[in-house]
Amino acid sequence: MKGPLFYSKILLFGEYGIIKDSKGLSIPYNFYNGALKIDGASTEQAKASNQSLIRFTNYLKELTKQQPELVQFDFESLDRDLQAGMHFDSSIPQGYGVGSSGALVAAIYDKYALSKISVLENLTREKLLRLKEIFANMESFFHGKSSGLDPVNSYLSIPILINSKDNIEATGIPTQRPEGSGAVFLLDSGIVGETAPMVQIFMENLKDKGFRNMLKNQFVKYTDACVENFLAGDLKSLFENTKQLSKVAINHFKPMIPSQFHEIWERGIETNDYYLKLCGSGGGGYILGFTQDYEKAAEALKNYKLEVVYRF
Repeated sequence: MKGPLFYSKILLFGEYGIIKDSKGLSIPYNFYNGALKIDGASTEQAKASNQSLIRFTNYLKELTKQQPELVQFDFESLDRDLQAGMHFDSSIPQGYGVGSSGALVAAIYDKYALSKISVLENLTREKLLRLKEIFANMESFFHGKSSGLDPVNSYLSIPILINSKDNIEATGIPTQRPEGSGAVFLLDSGIVGETAPMVQIFMENLKDKGFRNMLKNQFVKYTDACVENFLAGDLKSLFENTKQLSKVAINHFKPMIPSQFHEIWERGIETNDYYLKLCGSGGGGYILGFTQDYEKAAEALKNYKLEVVYRF
């Protein structure tokens, strides 16, 4: 058995801000994917994944006892498949901010949830919010606190526009221009990041009034503008606002940016060759880059591994 593929995602805009009701834009990233698999595999990786799935299943059993109206699963089939060695066969790097746990949550829901919301349905706002709530509860097993957006994106495999906590919708994004000189790219930090400690730092910072004001008056303001600019295809404004967002991040989110990247982060802002921003919670994993001239950015960052996500 090999289940359907679930893809990684990239939150282009909205990291941390969506906790405080900023806009957000999440897109599927088909370069990485994962699927549930039963093939009698006995690799160490498959065994570790199987054990992790058993722990996750125990968590889901508790969750369905506490919130029976939220979601129910076919635990008989799930337990049987786990005994047969089922694991999540995935190319999605863990701790990189591209939704490895989200794809796993989506795969389990897709195969074992009873009376599930289908991808083929007319996805009303109510259904999307319902999915987000179910997935937030499921994914909390991995992060302690989850918005549920990564699994929604992985499950539906379509771009998701977050207007606010209680208002999300499927959206279209401007068509890529494969020959375009501008690009959104991923920079590999070479460090595995952990979501929970980064979110903890952010929650601590929220106790500070100055930080809360900065978040509202700068971070959320520029995040909202970037989402609107990107969807409207207004590249001039997009790069102006991304530059501001990059500045706010290096000034106020330093703990989330690995120290060895502080200098190249600032260099991008000074030269305008590229602007860097957090990809997910930060602390390692991927860093997201925006540039109007990819060749120039690639030259400036030639010591790092880059992957193009989207061409302007």
